[in-house]
Order: sequence, then C-alpha cells, then structure tokens
Amino acid sequence: MIMARFIRAVQRTLRLPPLQHSSKTLIHGLQLPSLQSHNATSKFIFQTRSYQNSFEILKSPFESNVLRILRNEIEYLTEDGPPNQPPGIFNSFTVEDHPGQQWVTLRSKFREKEDIKIDVTMFDGCIFIPKLDDDFNENDITGQELRPHISLLVDISKGEDCDMLEFVCSAWPDSLEIQKVFIYRHGRLLPRPWLGPGFKSLDGKLQNALREFLEERGVNDELSVFLHEYMMNKDRTELIQWLRNVKSFVEK
Repeated sequence: MIMARFIRAVQRTLRLPPLQHSSKTLIHGLQLPSLQSHNATSKFIFQTRSYQNSFEILKSPFESNVLRILRNEIEYLTEDGPPNQPPGIFNSFTVEDHPGQQWVTLRSKFREKEDIKIDVTMFDGCIFIPKLDDDFNENDITGQELRPHISLLVDISKGEDCDMLEFVCSAWPDSLEIQKVFIYRHGRLLPRPWLGPGFKSLDGKLQNALREFLEERGVNDELSVFLHEYMMNKDRTELIQWLRNVKSFVEK
C-alpha cells in the first residue's frame, strides 16, 4: 500500500502521460517529408540518373566527327545514283551474287550435257592506254584512258565425275581475252600441276577455235560488258554496306 501510494504521487508530480499517448506524441513529433517533397526528391534522383546515362553515351569529338562524315557519305551515295537491284539472269546464265564478298558466280547448261560455271572477281586491276583522237579532252592532262580489269575462271564439265576444261580469262570493258586453258583432273590434286602453255603462244588457228568454243557457250564480249556494269553496281553496294558497318561499330 505504501509503495502504491508512492508511485501515484510521483506520477502526479512529474505529470507523465500514459505509455500509449507518449508513443503517439513521439510519432507526431517527427517531421516526416510531405508527398510534394517526396516527389521532388524522386524527380531529382531520376534527372541525375538520366544525366549520368547521357554522359556515358557521349562520344569524343573525334568519334563524333567520324560519325558525321560517315553519315554524309552514306547519304550522298544512297541519294546520288543509288545502286540498282542486281539482275539474277543474263542471257542463258543465272547470276549468284555473294554479298560482302569480292566475287559472283554464273551458271548455265549447254546442250543438256555440259555444265558451265564462271567465277568472276570484282575489279582487280587496270591499265592505261592512250586515248584516241575522238576521245581527246583538252582538260585531261594525262591523255590516257583507264581500263579496269576483271578476272574470270570458266569451268566446263560433262558430269560430276569427269574432268573439267578450265579457261582463265580477262574481262575488259568491251572485250574478253583468254589467258590460259588447261584440264582439271577430277580427284587428282597435284602439288604443282603443269597448266599448259600461254594462250597467246598457241597456233593462231587453235586460238580462234578456242574463242569460238567459248562464244558458242555465251562466254564472249557481250558477257564482258555485262560483268563490268554489274561490278560497278556491286562495288557501290559493297561500299555503302561497309560504311554502314563502320558507322554501327563507332556508334556502340
């Protein structure tokens, strides 16, 4: 009894609120941020992160300059004389393009018993020849005409297990020349095979006969003209794709 009265006297003296009310008072006493302050804080954090992300993808002045030049080149090439869709057929030949590679393949059949396959390179060289009087231009100080060169490998076979007759040819802008003729032995790979004499060292009649042999199968001057037009278009197509690949790499 004495202890109980003592505790009540102390409570009246100190005037302490009950524990439940004290907890509520402490909670209300905290200055929690308002909803508006919370939104402002979140917005600041988001803007900071966005700025950091933007900073990370910024390019150096050198990279930016490279990208600008690449975009200009791509735009110029695609708008000023864009490449055409390459044809898939020429006369009796089907034309197989190989995107990203420096060659194309032509295939044909002759009299149902011969398979003709021609592998053609892109421009792989050139020569300069004096211009004719009709082509003279007073602004041209060189007085020479550029003639680009294309290489052809013509394979003629008469069955899968048979030997092949192969022609190594040069395609000029307006003519086709035979450089070498040899037999490819099926299933026999010699380390250093003899490929026969140079074409121009053969007898003149034999040269004419071999030319007629190819011409009858559609390998002629007309094909050479077509291939030069085709490769000019392919050269532009490959250049544009190369520029795009470089641009894509720099942008990463």
